[in-house]
Amino acid sequence: MARRPPPLPAFVEDAVLAANQAFYDAFAGRDVAAMEALWSREGPVACIHPGWNPLIDRDEIIAAWTAILRNPDAPEVRAENAVALVLGDTAMVICHERVGGALLACTNLFRLEQGAWRMVLHQAGPVGEEPPARDEEAPPPHRVH
Repeated sequence: MARRPPPLPAFVEDAVLAANQAFYDAFAGRDVAAMEALWSREGPVACIHPGWNPLIDRDEIIAAWTAILRNPDAPEVRAENAVALVLGDTAMVICHERVGGALLACTNLFRLEQGAWRMVLHQAGPVGEEPPARDEEAPPPHRVH
């Protein structure tokens, strides 16, 4: 059987950014099932919420997300400035999160599993200053044309 050529890098980065957006869509929509589906089942995972100790057990991570998403007082979350960095079947997205009035820097790590990008790490922490404004007309920094 002939091997298919690898996808162009921009398409891979778009797929990683789409997985990242699915994470934030699940977060914003308080969708426990969608959040659970995004997390890897095939290897180690970790989650470090601001102010929490690290979670390294998938069941603990899903339980924590379930508690967060079902909490009616949980603040709204929005991702900004997402940049995908891809290395083979692993990719990270560096972005900012707006959580209530707080600004957090975030790293989301994904691994390609059975054709889908699955989350293996989410880590967020406070940022002391606003990021520099990015020119909306300029191409995102993850693409080279």
